[in-house]
Amino acid sequence: MNPAPKGAARAASPSASLAYAEAFADEPEGSALARRRAEELGLEAISAGVGSALTLLAKVVGARAVAEIGTGTGVAALALLAGMVPDGVLTSIDAEAEHQLAAREVLTAEGIPSRRVRLIAGQALSVLPKLTDGAYDIVFIDGDPLEYVEYVAQAQRLLRSGGLLAVHHALWRGLVADERNDEDEPLIIREALEVVLGDEAFTPALLPLGDGLLVAVRA
Repeated sequence: MNPAPKGAARAASPSASLAYAEAFADEPEGSALARRRAEELGLEAISAGVGSALTLLAKVVGARAVAEIGTGTGVAALALLAGMVPDGVLTSIDAEAEHQLAAREVLTAEGIPSRRVRLIAGQALSVLPKLTDGAYDIVFIDGDPLEYVEYVAQAQRLLRSGGLLAVHHALWRGLVADERNDEDEPLIIREALEVVLGDEAFTPALLPLGDGLLVAVRA
């Protein structure tokens, strides 16, 4: 490693750099409104940086069909739809009908046609097996962390060749990186990440945006 030149400015701290990355792309007003609605309901929404990444990923693959696990109030849905092709359809699953009602209100206010968003109220592990194999360009996981291993297994089946898996909370409050931590959430998430790492069909990368975003492309 080359030494810093004399008089060089001090590098920004990792936390300052992450804050800069999070705020790098402007968040659409609709997403900000959806985030405030999430706060009212006591829900944790994806960060602005994660939203920017989801829009980018959807645009890169020309996403036409996306499956989302965990609707919340529609913050991630708006980000995904912003990158999808104009006639693309988002299928979003959430066990809480109240959350989906809030999401529908947000999406309608943003002028998203109802035909572009299929909201399914139910337990993800009951709904996912009914979705078509190999039919999805992206599977975005932001549901119950204790079910992440099962969600990943379903994503392996649902994604087309060249499709993307995106897993939110991949670093779970900074606890996943501590292998000595055996609390349920970081333990299960760590196991889900290892499943992706061990699957030769996936080429993964772990991004430190928000609470951690695992992205993997399926061969």
